[in-house]
Amino acid sequence: MNIASKDFNLLMLFTVLYEERSLSRASVRMNLSQPALSHKLKKLRAEFDDPLFVRTGRGLAPTPKADVMAQEVCTLVKSLEGFYIRSSEQDLAGRTDTIRLYSTDFIEFMLLPKLIRRVQEQAPKVRIVTCNTTGEFPLKALENGDCDIAIAGFFDALPNHFFRQALSSFAFVVLSDRSNQYWGKAQTLTNFVRCKHVVTTLNGDFKGIMDKALDAEGLSRDVIAGASSFLTLPHVIKASDMLLTCLEPIAVHMCSVASELMMHPTPIAAPQAQIEQVWHPRTHEDPLRRWLRQEIKAILAEHAGRCEQLAKSFTPGNKG
Repeated sequence: MNIASKDFNLLMLFTVLYEERSLSRASVRMNLSQPALSHKLKKLRAEFDDPLFVRTGRGLAPTPKADVMAQEVCTLVKSLEGFYIRSSEQDLAGRTDTIRLYSTDFIEFMLLPKLIRRVQEQAPKVRIVTCNTTGEFPLKALENGDCDIAIAGFFDALPNHFFRQALSSFAFVVLSDRSNQYWGKAQTLTNFVRCKHVVTTLNGDFKGIMDKALDAEGLSRDVIAGASSFLTLPHVIKASDMLLTCLEPIAVHMCSVASELMMHPTPIAAPQAQIEQVWHPRTHEDPLRRWLRQEIKAILAEHAGRCEQLAKSFTPGNKG
């Protein structure tokens, strides 16, 4: 086979269509008119003797042959793209851009103080904007470029063309006021159930991880309120008999600023929250966004390590 007769730009088109699943988004990304893109798509289909992408009510869907090809073609194109980007990589200090992060107030609390300072040091012309995920994976925002990186601990099944990276794992703990007449005396499962509870709920559902664990034991708790914020509810339980089951970094922070609060391990086993960041393939090789992902991972790792040490000071009976 004489590969000199092959149009390698068609492989780029294949990769963009596979990632975007939309002719309009692909035309914008490749800076082509839709008629020009349609012409190239015809050539691509003829080259591989397959439709490759078919129209559906939600855009384009790859054929089985396209799915098989993508495993090799997308990797090849990304490798070449990375080579050209690295060979002409710009100094971050000269970049002008806006980075949009989708997350929660809990992640913002841990991440933004250091991230914004580091961005100002290395890329002072870059701005950071955060948006709340509202408890859902921001698929559309990632697909259309409105989101650069999504960070949370509740992303489950994702489209297989997205990149994802584990960042940190955090345990759930119980936060209470020291005057709590039930929990303050003995941190038993019985007393846990006797108390009233408030929960963080991003989608309006009052049943969380602890409720699923209690269900398995044939027990339930009295949840009297829910809020979308991870950082508001610790203030709600002050001077009350209410309990809040929350992630350890939240409890550590609140105990450090409010001496009337204390934290304990949960009286029943609960899985840890796995925090990860997710991004679209179109931004994978961009030097600025690659650097930001590295900084995000480093900052959250630092926070996790510091939280682990501080937690020993705020957990009764733990002498470190």
